[in-house]
Parts: sequence; structure tokens; C-alpha cells
Amino acid sequence: MNDILTQLAQILEQRKSQSADQSYVASLYAKGLDTILKKIGEESAETIIAAKGGNKDQIVYEIADLWFHTLVLLAQQELSPDDVLKELQRRFGTSGIDEKAARKK
Repeated sequence: MNDILTQLAQILEQRKSQSADQSYVASLYAKGLDTILKKIGEESAETIIAAKGGNKDQIVYEIADLWFHTLVLLAQQELSPDDVLKELQRRFGTSGIDEKAARKK
């Protein structure tokens, strides 16, 4: 499954050089950070609504949209899915309580 993230990250990078009128992602990049963040907010809300509704197919659909738009944000910020995966790997084996306590220091 990591291959899908890698492939998508490569496509998102390619979209940076495309025209905003030919690519949805390029149009997000052209509109800037606030537009990308707004999309993430919208997709987050739609994910919450889908979860409350309990339709598993809808939950998966909305989370796919949410993940997609967070990947757009990563690319816009010159980050990659690997950066997030490395952070998750770093946290692996650490309790959530301990990890949160370490952030406060």
C-alpha cells in the first residue's frame, strides 16, 4: 500500500508544473495554502458526518478525500508521505500518554 502513497506523491509533484485550468490539484496550488486548508477542513467535516451516519462505504470514501487533500498539503509544503510515516514509526511502541507528555517539555 505504501506504493500507492508514493505514486500519488509523485503525481502531486508533477501537478505543480501544470496549468491551473488543466488540473484540479494545480488549481489548489495556485489558490494557495488557505484554499488547501479549507478543503481539508471540509473533508474532515464530511468524514465526521459519514462516521456519524455509520455507512462504511461512505466513511472510506470521505477518508480517501481527506487523505488526498492532506497529501496535497504535504506536497505544497515540500513534505512527503514518508515524512509522516517516519514520524509514525518513531512513535511506534510509545504509549500515547507518554508521547503527549513528551510534547509538553
